Amino acid sequence: MVLAATCLATSCMHKKYETPITKNTQQPDKVLFDQAIKDIEKGRYETARISLQTMMSTYESSEYMAKAKLAVADSWFREGGANGMAQAEAEYKDFILFYPNMEEAAEAQNRVCDIHFKQMDKSDRDWTQTLRAEEECRQVLVQFPNSKFAPQAAQKLREIQESLAEHEYVVGNFYWRRDMNPAAANRLNAVVDQYPLYSKAGESLYEAGDAYSKMGPRFRKTAGEMFSRIVREYPLDERADDAKRRLEDMELPVPQADQTAMQREKYNMENYAHHSFMGKAMGLMSSGPNVDHAAHMGQPTMTDPKKTIPASVPVANNTDNASGGANASGTGTAEVSASTVGANSALDNSPDARKTDSTGTPAANQPLPTNRDAELKKLRAQQAKRQAKLDKKKKKDQDKGTAGITGPVNGTTPASGTANMPAPTSTAPQQQQQPNNNAPQGSTPK
Repeated sequence: MVLAATCLATSCMHKKYETPITKNTQQPDKVLFDQAIKDIEKGRYETARISLQTMMSTYESSEYMAKAKLAVADSWFREGGANGMAQAEAEYKDFILFYPNMEEAAEAQNRVCDIHFKQMDKSDRDWTQTLRAEEECRQVLVQFPNSKFAPQAAQKLREIQESLAEHEYVVGNFYWRRDMNPAAANRLNAVVDQYPLYSKAGESLYEAGDAYSKMGPRFRKTAGEMFSRIVREYPLDERADDAKRRLEDMELPVPQADQTAMQREKYNMENYAHHSFMGKAMGLMSSGPNVDHAAHMGQPTMTDPKKTIPASVPVANNTDNASGGANASGTGTAEVSASTVGANSALDNSPDARKTDSTGTPAANQPLPTNRDAELKKLRAQQAKRQAKLDKKKKKDQDKGTAGITGPVNGTTPASGTANMPAPTSTAPQQQQQPNNNAPQGSTPK
């Protein structure tokens, strides 16, 4: 039993190296190549690389040159570790550069994708390796779209983008729970626009629509678009019924579900990974992201995300589009220029021109929402309460002072009021009396 377990562990650690070279010849370059392959299978990676380097430097015109260069990269890949993965990526890149038309070039690019895919962290941690993995997996589909590795790279790309979308959703949900509506709407809307295959796309759109609905009537149309997208593009999502009710409350039409989107969602739900209790426990211990609910159908995003601007940020020239959404853009430019203003300028004819937008609507009637509306409302209420308390105290002090002062009645001053009357004071300085030197002693000077 122990021997069987040992053999099983040994076979798992040292897998057979797959090579298409099966000819049994006694050529010296072939002998060196075969010996290096045996060393790779036994885990003797440094010895294998020495044999391969000897073969490539001695027999420069060997037919095994390309296979030997790929074997060097594979030896570093199997060795693993940070240093091994970095060396493997450099060797794979060199192989693609020197032999771009070989079938193994697609395999080399797929291995580069695996290098960064295996080093990905969880979605709430550093995503440097995740971004690198997305870039390298895209290269497999761009450079080698017809290779046998293209479907594998596409699925890995869906899982990578599931982790990236989860990172953005967590931030947007943080804003939404704290009523930071412009920031939440901008982040959650952009998540679905960039990663439509995200498993929580329906939840993201619902929270974005709810944030838009709290930002005033000018964003009512944009909020309705968010709810309509849930019903149309994610009809099997848990938020689909809630979105229908919100559209009915807003008296907006409820769209029909897209059949293609429904089939895609049904296929993805049937192919979600279901782990046992032990599998879930191992997932918690893993350093990689949880991509069990990643899509298995649909074209992954092949472009980088676009930068979006929250609705709380004024756009160029203060020009909003009709929807007033997060992606509103002005017609002017952000560059600053100076010129001489003529006599009949807009400021001369209309002094309040700077207070209106391009349509002539007063800007004061369309204030931009902020991320601190709830805090500002609470602060204003506290200030109003404090001011009311001060006004009440001031009025009480004034009433008390008025009650203590009694005016003259019939030209006479009552004796009882004299005690409360303030003593008259003279602002003029009193003249100091000088002694009379001519007066006789003992007499009082007059």
